[in-house]
Amino acid sequence: MTIFRFFNELQDPRPYNQKYDFLDIVFLVVTAVISGANSWTEIKLFGDLHLDWLRKYRPFERGIPVDDTIARIIKRIDPKAFNDIFINFINEVRSLQGRELIAVDGKTLRHSFNAETQTALHSITVWSKSQGLVLLQRKSDSWKNEQAGVLEVLDSLCLKNAVVSVDAMNTQKKIAEKIKARKGDYVMPLKHNHRVFRAELEAYFHKAERDTPDKIARYQETDSERGRIDERHYRQLAVDKAWLTEATKWAGIKTVVCVERRRIEQDRESRETAYYISSLTADVTELARSIRGHWEVENKAHWVLDVVYKEDECAVTDEWGAENLAVLRRLSLNLARLHPKKESMRSKLKRAGWSDSFRDELLLGGAIK
Repeated sequence: MTIFRFFNELQDPRPYNQKYDFLDIVFLVVTAVISGANSWTEIKLFGDLHLDWLRKYRPFERGIPVDDTIARIIKRIDPKAFNDIFINFINEVRSLQGRELIAVDGKTLRHSFNAETQTALHSITVWSKSQGLVLLQRKSDSWKNEQAGVLEVLDSLCLKNAVVSVDAMNTQKKIAEKIKARKGDYVMPLKHNHRVFRAELEAYFHKAERDTPDKIARYQETDSERGRIDERHYRQLAVDKAWLTEATKWAGIKTVVCVERRRIEQDRESRETAYYISSLTADVTELARSIRGHWEVENKAHWVLDVVYKEDECAVTDEWGAENLAVLRRLSLNLARLHPKKESMRSKLKRAGWSDSFRDELLLGGAIK
């Protein structure tokens, strides 16, 4: 199998003037983005420099069109169609073994700001810590409407046996209800946007330490890197709804967790206390793994897209064009992660741009046969 059999389902959006073959253009854009192209001009340049390689797989009878033509064709493709291809690919790759840890997070592409509409592209990314893959990307109207977008995203995924983590903005009752309705579990941070519930949790842990310390499950971990030491102390309690009255409003809530973080860096020390709610009855070590794993979406998905792909510098401002290129970058990220070569993401994607044979392996000899 090649990734491109999924693209055969795309419909040519042009009603007339079909001088250039539609799937030729799609193939060009996908391979150029995977090789590091970040604008219509760079996609055109990639095509000019790699036309012989491209013709190994597609006819390209009329050669490579100008960048404006490439842009016109791609931005007319409904982003939902691109997202459907992305989801179909991921669903075929994805295999659930035990509990899958899934992180949901939003990101705004700053340089996609459109002066005419006064908006920038904001997308919701779903990251599988277990798979090391981006599972889904969905456009949100803006960060202000991210919660509605998250609810739509959750409806698109199989969540059975999965543990879903979100950021504090999306710690919402409707999202917890949706996750439970989809047969998943949740781990959610509780910050000061839930002032009453947080105050109850602070008092609840204080009371337990004083009266019943043996009922508190405890776990500690320490990381050290480049002169920085991070200590995390976890405490877990079962929910007593007679005492935690706010807990009665949250679907499936079973446990609460207090995390005390201490960082020492260059003789400076900082401390932070965070609280989490969860529908899991798992031991404290699994909850710690879910809490810590959430930030992989920042460190391994958003960071790679910003630093390796320079996504925030992408100046494609037309709405569908920016969204479609964003989907293709995440597809590229997944293909690179699936390749078994032990290299950094930056090295893999550089290699894809420089080496025809490695690009063949990424695109045509991937994880699915």
